[in-house]
Amino acid sequence: MTALKLPRAIRLDPSDSFVFRKAAEPGEWLVTGSFLFMPESVAGLDTKGRVAFRSGFLGIGSFGWSTLAVVTEATAEEREQAVARLAGQFVEKLGAPDLAAARAAAEEEIAFAASLCDHPTQTLLALHRTLEEGEIRERFRTLMPRGDTPKDAFRAFEFVETDGEDEPQEEVDLMQLIKDAPR
Repeated sequence: MTALKLPRAIRLDPSDSFVFRKAAEPGEWLVTGSFLFMPESVAGLDTKGRVAFRSGFLGIGSFGWSTLAVVTEATAEEREQAVARLAGQFVEKLGAPDLAAARAAAEEEIAFAASLCDHPTQTLLALHRTLEEGEIRERFRTLMPRGDTPKDAFRAFEFVETDGEDEPQEEVDLMQLIKDAPR
């Protein structure tokens, strides 16, 4: 049986608190949040709204944004709590007609978020959202530690395009990266 995994917000630096109107809290469960954007309104977004559109995962508790997500094991109870919390947000913040409709939508969003986590735990995920031919498109990337540069290199990660088939099975030791980061 494979472990249940969901994306969680992670902050490797304080930039999310500057680039987004509201940043997700580190450790909160995430969904893509694309449902908050309508193709016809993307052009009218302000700078922080455009950043959220382009690269933000949505925190289900705070309705704040996170640039990165980390693949994390979750229990069935945590998944259920995430669905319930997101359904509540759909009613409270988005005006869903009732909790049953909100719950069905939340189940879909959480299931999609879980589908992004078919990677080893601690893998970082990044999102790039675009508007193409009047439709919102999402592309996801995994971030792996760079193994070909000296430890004191400025960049700790590089983007690696994967199709899921030939993906390297590496884990990110986030605590070690933070300890090794130049100050």
